[in-house]
Amino acid sequence: MPDTELKKIILQWQEWLISVRNYSSHTAQSYLNDLNIFLKYFSKENINLSILEELNIRDFRNFFSSRAQKKISKTSIAREESAIKNFYKWLNNNKIINNTIIFQISSPKLPKTLPKAVDVNILFDIIDEASKKCTDPWIGCRDKAIFALLYGCGLRISEALSLNVEDMTGNDLIKIRGKGNKERYVPILPLVIDLINDYKQMCPYNLQLKDPLFLGARGERLSPRIIQRKLQQIRLKLNLPDDITPHSLRHSFATHLLAQGTDLRSIQELLGHSSLSSTERYTEVNLNKIKEEYKKAFSD
Repeated sequence: MPDTELKKIILQWQEWLISVRNYSSHTAQSYLNDLNIFLKYFSKENINLSILEELNIRDFRNFFSSRAQKKISKTSIAREESAIKNFYKWLNNNKIINNTIIFQISSPKLPKTLPKAVDVNILFDIIDEASKKCTDPWIGCRDKAIFALLYGCGLRISEALSLNVEDMTGNDLIKIRGKGNKERYVPILPLVIDLINDYKQMCPYNLQLKDPLFLGARGERLSPRIIQRKLQQIRLKLNLPDDITPHSLRHSFATHLLAQGTDLRSIQELLGHSSLSSTERYTEVNLNKIKEEYKKAFSD
């Protein structure tokens, strides 16, 4: 485990990720988890800054090779490498150590994956199912509103759960704080507004403008894990594949808009993508299939 000095340094790095780089606490924690895997590999008893400074390219390659041998996915290894490189870059920039060897290692090539859109009817089933079998009716209303918001506005789960009451602007727009704390305004459908208002009316807590919009059972800001677990339960109930995640609802929003003729630039703005190349992935989805799904959904 890290010695006292290294623990202090890691804490400073985490604080920098959040305060300077504007990473969410969730992302900062993920980086820490990946770094701890790396530190544990080299730690017999205690690991310190001197050991980190002395690591050579063979040490780094042996670590990543050990991860591959454990059948860890290339995506996970690439994420771990990103976290470790970020930490080493910060250490070097702050003149805490002098070791840039890790930057000679190339990131693993990742298989190209396309966003997976969910059938429109299945999305409606998920949203309806979210309000069922909850310990309290207001929690069911909350979860239904969140799933409708993820699909209806194409939000990341972190964006939806970071909303405050005041971000519902009252003029059919919602203010979103995206990656890097960048703000954007997204149109919100009347149906989604109604579901959010139903939740607010049933919520047992007196919601003020500065309060989190979505609260947990104890009145604290809702954790993404709660919604991820709820969707897992819904998948089991409806016999849906495991690759349907909260992020799938965002992908479906973009893909369905594209199928209806919305231009890529508009979708880019709605999603908060900094680069159009991220949005262009949706053009490779089978749009004809999506159009047929829409026709079926709205012809009933």
